[in-house]
Amino acid sequence: MRHYFIVNPTSGPSDCTPVVQKALEGFKGQFEYEIYVTQAAGDATRFVREKCASCDEPMRFYACGGDGTLNEVVNGAALHSHAAVGCFPCGSGNDFIKYFGGKKHFSDIGAVLAGQEKPVDLMRVNDKYCINVANAGFESKVADRMARFRRFSFFTSQRAYYPAIVMTLFDGMHNKCRIIADGEKIFDGDMILCTMANGEYEGGSFRAAPRASVEDGLIEVCAVKSLSILKVPKAIGIYQKGGHLDSDYLLPYITYRRARKVTIESDGEFIMALDGEIHSAERFDIEMIPGGVNFIVPRGAVHAISEAPAAAEKAV
Repeated sequence: MRHYFIVNPTSGPSDCTPVVQKALEGFKGQFEYEIYVTQAAGDATRFVREKCASCDEPMRFYACGGDGTLNEVVNGAALHSHAAVGCFPCGSGNDFIKYFGGKKHFSDIGAVLAGQEKPVDLMRVNDKYCINVANAGFESKVADRMARFRRFSFFTSQRAYYPAIVMTLFDGMHNKCRIIADGEKIFDGDMILCTMANGEYEGGSFRAAPRASVEDGLIEVCAVKSLSILKVPKAIGIYQKGGHLDSDYLLPYITYRRARKVTIESDGEFIMALDGEIHSAERFDIEMIPGGVNFIVPRGAVHAISEAPAAAEKAV
């Protein structure tokens, strides 16, 4: 089996290529591998897709970066049954792998190489794929601003995050949209945000989809109606802990549904973030693809099942 380590040198505070090289030193001669350093946005998808098309033998691709790098690798490997996708986290954000215990497992290169392949669901969003979370509204606007800020060397991911949030408070609190889930219109109006999730976490520490499963064939849909700016701090605290689906405080503002197909549209073009990657359109059609990609779960890593605490709002 051939192993490919796809390195994004611009993910995280510095080029992680030396880190990957050092991690693999102890495995030289034990298996066949190649380190590929991406050159530009979209390069990882192109590389993985071409490799999958050129050979039908089993192969593994490890995303060495953040969620955006994983998204690109997944888009190249999607629907290829002989390919599997893993992660060696080097980026500023690695939200999807929190479902399986997070960095402590995925940073152990030996455990990653010995990991088992597990078919997990994928969301197909128009002509792209998304493995973790697709969101519109406030969060997608923050992600877009962060990406713009990071073009300047001063702005690391952490430095870009807070100014992006502050700026978005002025123009991201009201977003007109319609949401159709499995043929039924469930929302039509003014929202702060809408999250369509396969995984549980986004934004580093926000448990946006506490009931998510990566193998149930269903999209977790959660729209939050626009609310007073005075209520936002408490709402954020509840949302971050994953208590929003059981919160009496947020009940009047939450629309929650599980669905196989979702459409979100507006009267004009708007942006959506797919695993943090920005795309724009007037309409996004999201369909869950059961077992759309084989994901490598490191040895010893499991999904830690934990219920969203109903009392989360009381702790805020």
